[in-house]
Amino acid sequence: MHGRTKLVIAGVAAAGALSVGTGIAIAGGGDDDETPITGSALERAEAAALEETGGGTVTETEVGDEQSYYEVEVTLDDGTQIDVQLDEDFDVVGREADREEDDADDGDDS
Repeated sequence: MHGRTKLVIAGVAAAGALSVGTGIAIAGGGDDDETPITGSALERAEAAALEETGGGTVTETEVGDEQSYYEVEVTLDDGTQIDVQLDEDFDVVGREADREEDDADDGDDS
């Protein structure tokens, strides 16, 4: 019985550690706490996003974005910003062009 008890306790502890790790990743997804992608995940996310956009410069990254597991913002040569949404396997699940240039045109009705 002692061997089983230790095994059960170890399993519960491991499950708890996974829950804590997952909670941290999810908690990082809010607007107030944008956690950047780091390490080898950053390299893979950048490569996937740049392939999706056909080039540009990665200007911002985020883990646990509200729309996907990873978000990579790419600025193209013409200044357009594209948010590329990636899943946990670095597959593209969406993309959206930021429309900041539309806001600048709103006040120019001459």
